[in-house]
Amino acid sequence: MPGRHSIFWRLVVLVAGFCLAMIWAADYIGKQIDHRTSYLSEDARTILEDYAAEAGAALRQGPQVLDRWLTELRRKEDSWAVVVDRNLHPQGSQRLSDDERQLLTFVRHYDWPMSRRGERLPLISVPLGETGDQLIMRLPERLRPWRNHTVLTLLAVYLLPVVLSVLFCWLLYSLLISPLERLRRQANALRGNELDTLIPPSIARRRDELGELGRSLEYLTQRLRDVIAQQQQLLRDLSHELRTPLSRLRVACESELQGEELRDRVEREVGSMQQLAHNTLELAWLDSEQPRFECQPVDIEALWEVLCEDACFESGWPRERIRSELPEGCQVLGNLNALAQAMENVLRNAIRHSPEQGIVCLTARRSEGWWNLSIEDQGSGVAENDLQVIFRPFSRLSAARPGGDGFGLGLAIAHGMVRMQGGRIWAENGHKGLRVTIRLQDV
Repeated sequence: MPGRHSIFWRLVVLVAGFCLAMIWAADYIGKQIDHRTSYLSEDARTILEDYAAEAGAALRQGPQVLDRWLTELRRKEDSWAVVVDRNLHPQGSQRLSDDERQLLTFVRHYDWPMSRRGERLPLISVPLGETGDQLIMRLPERLRPWRNHTVLTLLAVYLLPVVLSVLFCWLLYSLLISPLERLRRQANALRGNELDTLIPPSIARRRDELGELGRSLEYLTQRLRDVIAQQQQLLRDLSHELRTPLSRLRVACESELQGEELRDRVEREVGSMQQLAHNTLELAWLDSEQPRFECQPVDIEALWEVLCEDACFESGWPRERIRSELPEGCQVLGNLNALAQAMENVLRNAIRHSPEQGIVCLTARRSEGWWNLSIEDQGSGVAENDLQVIFRPFSRLSAARPGGDGFGLGLAIAHGMVRMQGGRIWAENGHKGLRVTIRLQDV
């Protein structure tokens, strides 16, 4: 069933309104046509009033004159006519048959509307003044009403639906086609790399399918614009970062280094560039693909032991300098490999920026169905304005903290890894150094 704000309901209202308007308008206009065309025209009324005046004059001159005038009227209009008094008794020498007397009960005043239901033209009465006498005659063919009834009815049947259909199409165009045309222009703008064009607010505020389509297209535009900007920035940063090891390689090749010393220098710089390329590609993959990792329960204490062993082997730290204060049963819902890489990058960053004889400690705190895993070092911390900057690619604050020999990609990758598990990561200055907290759902 369509939702409450679906465009389906607008179409139902529009189509139902169109049908009801068509029925009402046709019925109303038809009745108006029937009513207005059933009255005698002004010319016909004038002719009948003249006949009445002539009949009155003939009546005053005597029965014989009235009879001659009636005979002349019947011949002229090819219609039956009689002059009667207020009691419907014929004047002059004319006598009425029983059928004709019966017809007098169906006489209509000439000011009244005429019915079209009878097979013959109606009998009408025209008063001869204040005496109560009246001229009764069958309406002549040439004076009949309804002459324009057929034309007007045809106009109501054909012209009215056309006008209402035009109005219906205009409303339908405003409701559907016009917004779709704007969305088409937006899509064409994307094809032409015009990424600054956004959809009109009138479409973005809609809560139906077109509004959802418009907001999706706007999100796609913004997303594409951000991706292109990030890729351009990534290429600029990568080219900048590659200059340093390439320059050192050139210097090493042009120097007098020999044998083992030259090979060690080349291996070190090649390894550095390889690590840079690997981290850059991984960061670009996280940003472009935005994968959703399959999550499962992860034992933090067991994972931390593995990470500490690798970190000690890599950095040469003694094991007692990397500590943990984890409550019993600390398990989070996450992806083992992604969480391991994120925590490893944070741990490496903490070791790199720790002073001599510094200590790195992992703590955990449960809060409303979530675990906050905090890795804190004893370095110099980070300025408050830079706490968000350190999660951006190639951001290095070596001036504020010791150990600035990395590429500034570790925390950016950790940020992407945690986000793809439905969690959060942030940094804050702790009691002695920088504290990086990973927030993941409890099992």
